[in-house]
Amino acid sequence: MKVLIAVTHLLGTGHLARAMTLARAFVKGGHEVLVLSGGRPAPHLTEGDVAVVQLPSLASDGVDFSKLMTDLGVEADAAYLSSRRSAMVRAVTEMQPDVVITELFPFGRRSLADEFRALLEAARDLAPRPLVLASVRDILAPPSKARKAALARDMLSEFYDAVLVHSDPDLTRLEVSWPVTTDVGQKLRYTGYVAPAAPEPTTAGAGAGEVLVSAGGGSVGQALFECAILAAKRSPLRWRLLVGGADKEERIAALRAQANDPMITIEAVRPDFRQLLNNVTASVSMCGYNTALDVLQTGVPAVFVPFDDGGEVEQTLRARALSAQPGIEILSAADLSPETLKAEVKRAVAHGRRSASGLRMNGAAETVRIAEDMLASARA
Repeated sequence: MKVLIAVTHLLGTGHLARAMTLARAFVKGGHEVLVLSGGRPAPHLTEGDVAVVQLPSLASDGVDFSKLMTDLGVEADAAYLSSRRSAMVRAVTEMQPDVVITELFPFGRRSLADEFRALLEAARDLAPRPLVLASVRDILAPPSKARKAALARDMLSEFYDAVLVHSDPDLTRLEVSWPVTTDVGQKLRYTGYVAPAAPEPTTAGAGAGEVLVSAGGGSVGQALFECAILAAKRSPLRWRLLVGGADKEERIAALRAQANDPMITIEAVRPDFRQLLNNVTASVSMCGYNTALDVLQTGVPAVFVPFDDGGEVEQTLRARALSAQPGIEILSAADLSPETLKAEVKRAVAHGRRSASGLRMNGAAETVRIAEDMLASARA
């Protein structure tokens, strides 16, 4: 089975990380995979055993996802976008995939609708026509207008065989964030969460007894880091801050100068982040999909401070859904202060660690099974 996955991450790298986890699950299942990656290159995620075609890259202008920037820091023009469309169509035509998966679209990435339509039309013209699947996380950005939901519904009707919802429906159903009509509901296939294998518990190592503060791999979370430094100065625990983004070195230097405290470790994001969660006393983070799964898998007491810049509500909705679990607390950005952060960490730690047993974390393998079964039925 030949599988093509199209993904464009515009701010952080979570979308690409999830797409690569799916891709590796297909490779493990003996299938040929090609990932079309349209965001900024992220070699730490794409290096390895999966074929990746890097499209002319795009990034959002901060949280303005309607303004698309090239890697030169200028707004993408019509010729630049046309080169992306051509590359996507060429990849479909040359590969002749049996399965096409679009990550997030048509529920998001509306600013890239032209190139996704070109890809989908090229796929439809193949003989035999490939199975076409949408891949979405547990929580979507709710449509601000009914027209946006209608456009997504029209695209699903015209091109798609199913929607893979990477969630445990016992914790979070798509209806929490998206208006699911009867026809859309019939296309939904819940896979469970898409996560790498749980990190192995360790008896010693970095992070033991610490509060770990993170904000993903992008240039976000400055207010959280600055507040965490002040909270750490009033806490009996050691605190460790992991800073990401292309400008991380400058940010780390400024935060270290602000802290001026050997009890507060401030460093770049680490590849062993998930192992650290097994060791630390508590986690303080935003509530992106991948970080939320790391918290669920490791059972670490956690305080979520959801990202809400530019009116974003996805992380807030996810945090609310997950806060039913013991040892998970929520602190809004508006309520964030050294005192409130210290208090919520104490509250989370008091619950102790949770068990991850019973959670559906096999979403990547289940995605492969669903695609295999649906393709077999379609070609029977």
